[in-house]
Amino acid sequence: MKRRRFLESAGLLSALGSGCAVAPAPPPPAPAPPAIDMGIRYLSSPDARRPGIVEDLARRTFRFFWETSDAVTGLAPDRYPTPSACSIAAIGFALTAYAIGVEREYVQRPEAAQRTLVTLRFLRDLPQGPQASGTAGHRGFYYHFIEMSNGLRAGTCELSTVDTALLMCGVLHMREYFDAETPVEAEIRRIADELTGRIDWRWAQPRPPTIVLGWTPEDGFLPYDWRGYNEAAVMYLLALGSPTRAVEPAAWQAWSSAFQRSWTTFNGQQGLHFGPLFGHQYSAVWVDFRGIRDAFMRRQNSDYFENSRRAAYAQRAYAILNPRRWKGYDADVWGLTACDGPADMLARYEGDLRRFRSYAARGAGGRDSFDDGTIAPTAAASSIAFAPDIAIAAIETMVARYGQHIYSTYGFLDAFNPSFRYDTALKHGRVIPDFGWVAGDYLGIDQGPILAMIANFTDGTVWQAMSRSAQLRRGLQRAGFTGGWLEQG
Repeated sequence: MKRRRFLESAGLLSALGSGCAVAPAPPPPAPAPPAIDMGIRYLSSPDARRPGIVEDLARRTFRFFWETSDAVTGLAPDRYPTPSACSIAAIGFALTAYAIGVEREYVQRPEAAQRTLVTLRFLRDLPQGPQASGTAGHRGFYYHFIEMSNGLRAGTCELSTVDTALLMCGVLHMREYFDAETPVEAEIRRIADELTGRIDWRWAQPRPPTIVLGWTPEDGFLPYDWRGYNEAAVMYLLALGSPTRAVEPAAWQAWSSAFQRSWTTFNGQQGLHFGPLFGHQYSAVWVDFRGIRDAFMRRQNSDYFENSRRAAYAQRAYAILNPRRWKGYDADVWGLTACDGPADMLARYEGDLRRFRSYAARGAGGRDSFDDGTIAPTAAASSIAFAPDIAIAAIETMVARYGQHIYSTYGFLDAFNPSFRYDTALKHGRVIPDFGWVAGDYLGIDQGPILAMIANFTDGTVWQAMSRSAQLRRGLQRAGFTGGWLEQG
C-alpha cells in the first residue's frame, strides 16, 4: 500500500513536471501577489512578533517529533497514532525539528544533541547490502520505510533516492547546527560526514545523467527517473555536491530540461507549475532559494522562492473560484497537496458522481490534477515562508472555524473534507456528523514542513544553518546557481 502511495505520487509529479497541458484558468484572474522584499531579513524579535496561533502550532508540531520518535533508536513514524513503519524522510524532518526546538527554547541544547547523536549512530550501524531482507539500505541509500522495531526494510518497499535525500538534509542540518567543540557535537559532525559520504549517487544513475526514483532487490532499478519540476531539486543538489561520488552537472540540466514546457499561467500566476504544494515546499525547507538563480531562472528573471510564492497564491485563487463547488473552500481555507483522504470510492455529491481517494497527491491546474474536496492544512501552513499574509490567515481561520475537529495535541491532523459525509469504506479517520471527514493521523512528512517553514519565516533557523553546508553550496554552484547569499559567503 505504501509503495503504491509512493509510486502513484511520483508518477503524478513526473507527469506534471514534464510539461503536460494545463487547463486554462477560469475567469476572473486572481490579483497578483504584492511585491516582496527579497533581502535576507527576519523578524527582529521573534518572541514579541510571533503570531499567537502560529507559535502554538510550532510548539505542538515540535512535540509530535519529540514525543513520537523512538528515544532509543531515533526512528520517526510515518504516521501517528495509527501504528506504522518508520519513514526515513520523516527522520530528516525530525532531526531538523530538534534544532528548531533548541532555538525556540522547547528543549535544551544538550537534550537535542543527545537525541540527534542516538539517531545518527543507529542509522550508521544499520546493515546495508543487496539482500531482500535483513538490511536497512544499500549503497548508502535507505529503504523508503524501515521497521520501527529494528530499522530493517519494511515489507517490499523500494530503496528511495528522494527520501534518502530528505533524510540527509536533516543530517546535514544537524552537522552545521551542532558546531560546538564538545564530544557529543563533534561526533554528530563525524557521523554526518560518514552518512552523507557513503551514498553512491553515481550507482543510482542507470540511465545517466538523470537519477532513478528507486531500486528493489527483487526487480532492480525502477523504470522511472526524476525529470521535470518537482520535489527532487534538493536530491540533485546533494548528489551534485557529494564529497565522494558526485554526479555530473549534466544531471541538473537533464532534470530541468523540460521546465520550459511547464512554465505556464494558472489563476493569474505565471511560473513553473506543479499541482501539489509539497513539490514547492520540500526542497525549500532546507534551501534558501531567495535571490539565487540557475540558468533557467535567470532566463525567466525569477527564482524558485518566487515561483513557490506564486504557487501558493494560485492555489488560494483556485479555492476562491472553487470550480467543483466543494464545501469549505474560500480565501482563507485552501491547500491541496499529497495527504490522507477519506476513501477510494465513487460517490454522489450535489447530484454528480465524484471520485474520492484515500492517500493521494492532490493538486490543481494540470491535466493530471486531482481535487476531491480534501484540504490539507500543511499545504497552506507550510507556505508561510513564501506567502505569510495568506498562510497565517489560513492557519488562524482553520483553527477558529474547525479547530475542535482538526486541531489537537500535535497541531493539525493531516487533512479534512467537509464535503464527504459517507461513513463506509473509510481508509483513515472518521466522519463527524454535521461536519464531514477528518483524518485520524498526523503524518511526519506533512508535519515536518510546517515547523521548518515557520522557523524559516520567523528567524531563518534552518536556512541560515544550511547556508554553511559545503555540500549544499557545492551542489548549488555545480548546478549553475549564482547570486544572493551564495556569493556573499
